[in-house]
Amino acid sequence: MRMSTINSIARVLLIIGGLNWGLVGVFRMNLVTSIFGEGAMASNVVYGLVGIAALYELIRLFSRESVGEKR
Repeated sequence: MRMSTINSIARVLLIIGGLNWGLVGVFRMNLVTSIFGEGAMASNVVYGLVGIAALYELIRLFSRESVGEKR
């Protein structure tokens, strides 16, 4: 898988996670559990993937900053 594909997947997962948290904060509605059910394995997979995407983007952010400082 190309890095641009991984970056796109991570971005989509973070958008899904952000929208879900926005819905939770504003309307007290968790879209992921509404779709997959409370405590369902699929919900846990979605939450895990969003977390991994966030860690991936965090690492990319700090690696870009450290590269920029060396120049």
